[in-house]
Amino acid sequence: MSDEPALAPPSTNAFAALRARPVLWAVLPGLVLVAAGLGVFFSVLDGVQEKDDLWDLDEPVLDWLVDRRTSAWTSVLAAITFVTGPTVLPIIVGVACLVLGLLRHEWWRPLLLAGAMIGSTLLSLAVKGLVGRARPPEDTMFVPGAETTASFPSGHTIGTATFLLVAGYLVCSRNPSVLRIVAWGIATVVGTALVALSRLYLGYHFLTDVVAAVALAVAVLGVVSVVDRLHTGPPSASAV
Repeated sequence: MSDEPALAPPSTNAFAALRARPVLWAVLPGLVLVAAGLGVFFSVLDGVQEKDDLWDLDEPVLDWLVDRRTSAWTSVLAAITFVTGPTVLPIIVGVACLVLGLLRHEWWRPLLLAGAMIGSTLLSLAVKGLVGRARPPEDTMFVPGAETTASFPSGHTIGTATFLLVAGYLVCSRNPSVLRIVAWGIATVVGTALVALSRLYLGYHFLTDVVAAVALAVAVLGVVSVVDRLHTGPPSASAV
């Protein structure tokens, strides 16, 4: 019988090599989020440009929602779209950053949140300008002519999704618990879905606009995670 030690399977060797690089290990989840978010975004963009795939549902979903408007739902969703718009949401973000900084006595996380919101807004405006997609017909809009920017992606949706995703990451990554992660995850999904629904229901966006916005928000979260991990340093070997 040979006394030579058995070689570990290639997959085990690769995993051990990754664990031996704590910086790469720390930023890997963020890189995965960036890749996933951009992958979905470009897939949706390709469908919009080629007029296939998810694009096929744009008009049917818009028409279905517009045909089912009620005064009660219109009032609720109009209020949601107002609160998450460019007038009120920045105030909410500013207050949240100030409160977080004062309570925690540190400003790195508030600056990350503010930077993510500014970055997502600039990214949204840049994509809108490059793609130049027209809004849905004005006769489907709750307030015709209320929106002056291009349709793709939804600014309200990317703003809300970025805020909830990044805020959740900054809170849960420092004090993780199953209850906290699950609760914030549910709040993020419900909050983002309500804002996306409001933009569709009120006739200001197509389905592909809001899906692309969520995908970009996930990519922004990935960038924030990478920057945060590089700033705070890799976890210790015992924590990995």
